[in-house]
Amino acid sequence: MALSITNETEIPLVVDLDGTVIKSDLLYESALLFLKRNPLNIFLIIRWLLCGISVLKIKLAERVKIDIESLPYNQSFLEFLKRESEKGRELILATASAQIYSQKVADHLRIFSKVLATDEKNNLRGSKKLERLVSLYGEKGFDYAGDSSTDIVIFPHCRNAHLINASDNTIKKAGRSANLSTVDKKPTVGLVHSLKAARIYQWTKNLLLFVPLVTSHNILNLKLFIINVLGFFAFSLCASATYIMNDLFDLESDRKHPRKKNRPFASGDLSISKGILMSGILGLSGLLLSFFLRLDFLFYIVFYILLTSLYSFFLKKHVLVDVLTLAGLYTIRIFAGAKLIGVNVSFWLFAFSVFLFFGLALVKRCTELQLIVKSGKMDLSGRDYCSEDLQTLRSMGITGSFISVVVFALYINSTGGLSLYARPELLWAICPALLLWINRLWIKTSRGQMHDDPLIFTLKDNVSRYLLLFIFLVVLIAQIR
Repeated sequence: MALSITNETEIPLVVDLDGTVIKSDLLYESALLFLKRNPLNIFLIIRWLLCGISVLKIKLAERVKIDIESLPYNQSFLEFLKRESEKGRELILATASAQIYSQKVADHLRIFSKVLATDEKNNLRGSKKLERLVSLYGEKGFDYAGDSSTDIVIFPHCRNAHLINASDNTIKKAGRSANLSTVDKKPTVGLVHSLKAARIYQWTKNLLLFVPLVTSHNILNLKLFIINVLGFFAFSLCASATYIMNDLFDLESDRKHPRKKNRPFASGDLSISKGILMSGILGLSGLLLSFFLRLDFLFYIVFYILLTSLYSFFLKKHVLVDVLTLAGLYTIRIFAGAKLIGVNVSFWLFAFSVFLFFGLALVKRCTELQLIVKSGKMDLSGRDYCSEDLQTLRSMGITGSFISVVVFALYINSTGGLSLYARPELLWAICPALLLWINRLWIKTSRGQMHDDPLIFTLKDNVSRYLLLFIFLVVLIAQIR
């Protein structure tokens, strides 16, 4: 970013905050944190909004504490501002954000001599910001840097105007301004960022919907297979909607995480407003598709969304409750897949799934805790875990994983196993394969080589892929009469 600003230090530079100094919006940030505290707070937000946007901003700022240091700052522009400050130039922060937050940002950065912000009576935006600036510095008595189309009204009245991190639409609108000195285009948010935010790679988890199709020996039934594929996409769309909302509610904790801080919303690459829109579209699309498949399948999707929401708001904060919930979310996929094709989940499949997914959920939690401890912190941000829990969690996870293998071994000689498979003795080959896969996951976890999600690691790890393919082939061959 090349800023063509002169070296005249006697002309103050007025700078916007949201979208300019930071790649986010403090109104959305505070509203999400307020809702995360209690979803019923939505009614308070509506009530305050009816009193005016400035009232809403102040009320939220009085009740919600934002971690100012972890906000996604526009580093290239911030470096420029620091250089201007070192030259002795007066920098003024003029923003529509609440005074409380704006002052804290100024105190943190230590480069602004004055803060002009929204109070309970005036939303300092557009024409109101213009009136305030002209009354303080006069016509053409200041330079201005902002990102929004609402800032364009200020441009004719300042000496030099600078568009920072601006969208194509804003640049087009401001193109006729004669004093527009700098145009810094906002990085293009392509399909890659959107797919990353929707976590398309996580759709692989929803392949669990096909498990009942395989275990009920209907894998060659074309009609049921097509229904399963449609159900897979319906579930995946809804799951992506929940992933996005979970990321939005976890912005602060993700920004403190060594890897999660690079996620599209935490880093500011995607705006919060776009995330809310994406989540709504994906969720409604998935629900609509599931409605036309089976109503009982729709019930499981709604249950999944509700449980995921409870996890995001409350359950993830409690030791082991979060892990059991994650195991439950995996297991729901199997029940949803069964309802989709009109079969029941057996006791054996249910028991196997619960213990296996409990172990996988603990792999995920141990990986996160180990990474946090390695970075010098003593606990997981937003979670009720500390470094002392690591060994205990690892022991519980290994035990749960091994129990799943025992359950499978008992199933082989059960009435169900002997009656459903033409060659049930072949299923014994799956036991060592499961043991090898499970032990590999835990060894990789102990070495710090595990991905945040063990299923994603499995899909990327060649040995794990071969083992799962082997298990799948054994199940199919054992069914051949």
